[in-house]
Amino acid sequence: MTETRMTGGRMMSLAGWRLLTRELAPRRRALAFLALWSVLESLPSLLSGLAMAAALDQGFLAGNAAAGLAWLGVLGVAMVLQSLATRNTFPWLAQIVEPIRDGLVRVVVEGALRQAVEHDERADGSVVSRLGRQTETVRNLIAALLRTLRPTLASLVLALVGLVALAPIVAALVAPLVAASLGLFAWLTRALAARQRASVLAGERVAQVSTDLFEGLRDVVAAGATGSARESADRALVAEARARQALARTSSLRTLIMFLGTGVPVLLILLLSPWLLRPGRLTPGELVGATTYLVGTLDPALRSLTGTIAAWGRQLGVLLHRIAETGAVGEATPHRKLRPTTFDLTIEGLTFAYGAAAEPVIDNLTMRVPAGRHLAVVGPSGTGKSTLARLLAGLLTPQSGEIRLGGVPVADVSRSRVALIPQEAYVFTGTLRENLTYLHPEPATADLEQSTIFPAAPGGGSPGGAIYRWSTTLDVLHTDATRGDLDEAVAALGLAELVDRLGGYEARLGVGGPVLSAGERQLIALARVYLSPAKVIVLDEATCHLDPATEALAEEAFATGGRTLIVIAHRITSARRADRILLLDGRSAQLRTHDDLLARSPRYAGLVANWDYQPAR
Repeated sequence: MTETRMTGGRMMSLAGWRLLTRELAPRRRALAFLALWSVLESLPSLLSGLAMAAALDQGFLAGNAAAGLAWLGVLGVAMVLQSLATRNTFPWLAQIVEPIRDGLVRVVVEGALRQAVEHDERADGSVVSRLGRQTETVRNLIAALLRTLRPTLASLVLALVGLVALAPIVAALVAPLVAASLGLFAWLTRALAARQRASVLAGERVAQVSTDLFEGLRDVVAAGATGSARESADRALVAEARARQALARTSSLRTLIMFLGTGVPVLLILLLSPWLLRPGRLTPGELVGATTYLVGTLDPALRSLTGTIAAWGRQLGVLLHRIAETGAVGEATPHRKLRPTTFDLTIEGLTFAYGAAAEPVIDNLTMRVPAGRHLAVVGPSGTGKSTLARLLAGLLTPQSGEIRLGGVPVADVSRSRVALIPQEAYVFTGTLRENLTYLHPEPATADLEQSTIFPAAPGGGSPGGAIYRWSTTLDVLHTDATRGDLDEAVAALGLAELVDRLGGYEARLGVGGPVLSAGERQLIALARVYLSPAKVIVLDEATCHLDPATEALAEEAFATGGRTLIVIAHRITSARRADRILLLDGRSAQLRTHDDLLARSPRYAGLVANWDYQPAR
């Protein structure tokens, strides 16, 4: 069971509390100065009732208007000092809030990578949503809380101090009601935190379902699974709406609880005013001053305090808990993987469908690809070619069947030797050398049995230009390859002209760099994986933007040197170069040579005829 504690009137897990205090710890100086300015900012709350009582008793009611105006002038000076103090709080707020946002982004990124390394989870596009939305929301919430909750708390405390100093008898009557109201609100906050967490989780589920549906939209449509996909989306949306309704119903109880601590004390003082004004108890000025504290400061401060905690504070606690869960703060459990001794790829009874009620996209597929062989996967659009590629890379989990690499289940394999290169390649900001050596192994760490999944980048690519599982530690993402390694990759894949045009390996790419065509980006991504230790390469139309000659050169480069090459073919020439061809037609699969399929399969013959009549690209 998750351990929790009450912090500032809201429920927050210990993991979330540790995360917040860890990020705040380096900013103690800024917090101290912010607290000092807060006291000065709240001076009117302390002086309002005292000044009002003195203005009446010593001034206007005593016939001395000048004294009354002087006391009101003291309150006016305090208000001027309040505005100056408020102005001086903003630089200290910035020194606290902005570094916290950067720290939370780091926690989410490191947590996502750690999950991939230690638990071998697939790249999840919803992490991007959580990174962009939740961390920015936390940043805004902390800024809003510091701007609003800080002066509210200071005003509440100083107003109570002023009330005790001015009218102890009124403070004795009011304090139990305020305490009871705050106690009931603390009890309500527990329920609000649970409702808020359910709402956040429901929102994350909507993001995850949407991401999965959009990523697999082509296969969903091809498999006729649009109905079940729509049902999945509807269930997630309905669950989110119900969670928000439950949160709203629980939040409405706050109004009744706050009336106990704000409205009831005022009514009580008004009802008891004849008794309170008897000689020896309160003067008229003290009664007005006490009422000023209740109506002018305590009432708005309590409402602001509880409203802020109920809305922003509760949400902040839940989001920090979720970020702490994602980042696994203070926790790390390495997940060791097995390394196959050979790289024969065996598929037995493989079945995959997008949803329990959907027709299988891959149905009971059984085949074997010996190490070092060249396989082409062909078939009409929507027959599961890209789905198979993702299954082979371990990015999808089949409903049944198994994929083994060297006799080891793919799920248990150290994935440093498996790479899936998608159609859309990604080039990041940095030198050409850094882009090419991103996945190059460092000799001291190349055999570590951990893996990192580089999540897909917008457009289907990834930070590595490949959806790649890499055996090294988190802090080793690219290393220095020798000039000979780079020259070999450039020659093998036909990048020499591009390298010359860019001006060498130290040319800057990405933001502010030269514009690269889609084909040039694909070449860089292919070379990046060529320099990696991957022994099983899956090209999911990763050469579609290359001319036929360059495509042939790239496929030949990967097919040599003992690597297993699996190509999702989009040209007949790719199929003809392969040792074997897997034909997917949506109902069955055939694994034969090009000539055998041409003679035995009308579907394949039709594909070949269509390819032959297509104009060269």
